Amino acid sequence: MVSVITLAAAVFCALSTAFARSSTGNSVLVVLEPKVSQDDYSTFFDGLKANGYELTFRAPKDVTPAAIENDIPSFAHVVLFAPTTKAFSNDLSPQSLVQLLNARTNLLIAVSPTHTPLHTLALEFGLTTAPPETPLLSHFPPPDRPHTVLSIPPPPKSKIVPAGTGAVLYSGTVFALSGNPMQIPILRAPPEAFAADAEGESDAGAETIVDAADRGGEGLWAGSSLGTVVGFQARNGARVTWVGGVSLFSDEFAQGDVSTGVKAANTQVAQDVAKWTFQESLVYRVDNVTHHLVGETRPREHYTINDKVEYELKVSKFDGKTGKWAPDGGIADMQLEFTMLDPHLRIALPAVPAQPGTYRASFRAPDRHGVFKFVVDWKRGTGESYISTSTTVPVVPPRHDGYPRFLSAAWPYYIGAISTSAGFVLFCALWLGGDVRERAAKKKTE
Repeated sequence: MVSVITLAAAVFCALSTAFARSSTGNSVLVVLEPKVSQDDYSTFFDGLKANGYELTFRAPKDVTPAAIENDIPSFAHVVLFAPTTKAFSNDLSPQSLVQLLNARTNLLIAVSPTHTPLHTLALEFGLTTAPPETPLLSHFPPPDRPHTVLSIPPPPKSKIVPAGTGAVLYSGTVFALSGNPMQIPILRAPPEAFAADAEGESDAGAETIVDAADRGGEGLWAGSSLGTVVGFQARNGARVTWVGGVSLFSDEFAQGDVSTGVKAANTQVAQDVAKWTFQESLVYRVDNVTHHLVGETRPREHYTINDKVEYELKVSKFDGKTGKWAPDGGIADMQLEFTMLDPHLRIALPAVPAQPGTYRASFRAPDRHGVFKFVVDWKRGTGESYISTSTTVPVVPPRHDGYPRFLSAAWPYYIGAISTSAGFVLFCALWLGGDVRERAAKKKTE
């Protein structure tokens, strides 16, 4: 009986891995506050289930199931839809969320204009939220739409949301970006939008605009420099996405219209955001690193100065549709550094056309001995996971019998030494020979 259960568990694990849609796992903990009904977000949750994710629901103050136990995450991803909750259980405190991120658990966090401990946590990621109870407003919506509901088109060159995706309906707060290279703005506020008190309809935010104008624009939260959906990728590869309004994922917005006869793209954008957050898209990994002398295949324990060295890197990309890794040679700006404290060499690391996923470069080792590193540190602020690898190798001077016998550049010194020696020998011969003749002449005279 035990063997049957063990076999069944092994088969289940194999099948779950084979049909995995995320590169890190398919278990998702969804935390919903009482004001957020699961039925109002069924489109988003059903989309996750259709993609193969296993969802577990709980409230913010529930103790079980725990997000982390004994410093080990219980889920691969956490969705936190508790925008107005101010008290969380211990496993969902800001400190615990950072601990989850350090353990490579991905987070999808939605906030609101109401300030909670999550707004303080956002500061740790370089995100500053608008003042309390000041949602994003626009005075250019259709007549039948409130000022707090905006139409936001995705950036045209975004790699997270495919090109050609329509605009989404959005309602919530905004984030001021700090310029941190780990931040990835996914959706930005419209240029005409601003954050202000939403009381009133026709003159909503008018007082905020007037006060900011008197101060020369100081203190005004406005324009496309603000983010509404912002991703953050940690150094260990874990991802967290901050959303200024949970209504982005709601059925109401998914079924709404951004204009007459034009459906909102909330359903697709919400799934695209989840795919990126759960490391289903734009995920790379290093499969193998090799280095050797040009013309050889086996790596050496050390290299000699001025050796011709060849470096090879194999990279694969995760395919969320198949759940498998495939060689990828589509990176055009990869670079290789050969460094000792500071880079001595920085060269392009191009892909090999005939070998998918293989990047290769060759160079001459610098004329300096020491402990060097092959370093590839590819980081782009457009959503791709980091490719970072470092291999240490010493570079030594030649052995005593490794130097060339004659140097072509030293021929002037060779000729000078030879001519000086020859001239000395000739001088000695003439001197000695001349002395003998003089003595012989004196004797004959006497």
